[in-house]
Amino acid sequence: MENLKDKVAVVFAASGQVGGAIARGFAAHGAKVYVTALNLAAVEALAAEIIADGGQAQAGKVDALNEAEIDAYIQQVVADNGRLDMVFNGIGSYYKDAGSGTPTTMATFEQFLHPLQRICGSQFLTSRVAAKYMIQTGSQGTLLQFTASMARSKTPNMAGFAAACAAIEGLTRVMAAEFGQHGIKSICIASGALLETRKIQGMITDFSAALGLPREQVAANYTRFDILKTVPTLKQLGETAAFLVSDNGMVFNSHIVDFDCGKLNIL
Repeated sequence: MENLKDKVAVVFAASGQVGGAIARGFAAHGAKVYVTALNLAAVEALAAEIIADGGQAQAGKVDALNEAEIDAYIQQVVADNGRLDMVFNGIGSYYKDAGSGTPTTMATFEQFLHPLQRICGSQFLTSRVAAKYMIQTGSQGTLLQFTASMARSKTPNMAGFAAACAAIEGLTRVMAAEFGQHGIKSICIASGALLETRKIQGMITDFSAALGLPREQVAANYTRFDILKTVPTLKQLGETAAFLVSDNGMVFNSHIVDFDCGKLNIL
């Protein structure tokens, strides 16, 4: 189904597995996708993969923390297409930089601020620049945010990351209220741990070594609150994103959409 046919999308930080999955989902449903990252070679490979699968894609080098670069890139996309229909930012953070796993009494102020500045700050920049051009062109597009379920769980030693996740949820609602008058939607996907990603597998390995516990025992903590005996996949993430930015997805405007198959410990 090409429910995004003739739509134009920009995916920032697309060199990661999350951004790549979203880009593939958009392209599979007919969108023309611009994939960007600091690692140009990675997004060029992603664009080539999308094209080989019959989609439309173009790669560019953009620092998702540099507003001037973001603005210049989106301006060119709009100049080339006359519109911008959706934007997604898959920026992440190395968990040690964010103080994740470190007691709040020991985490530094810089570690606490790191995810707020990097993850939430970057999504603020890409979304507000995209909104500006959507308003100028009357695109009535979708600002698709991404956060983690940490915002609504009770997990120790995650102060900075949990605060950043909650901030992104708040930003989503503010933008929905602010830009709705222009027909622009703001929706947020709140994901649980995506176990197939390198980032989560690396955390499991590190925590296993730090705690002196078997790796299998640490990995089991990620699924012990699952309602269903299944976990979401990156492919499903791409499909979910493609639905949310489609015309049918507008019913979720301003909402935080949990992507976890159901968790007993998430509010």
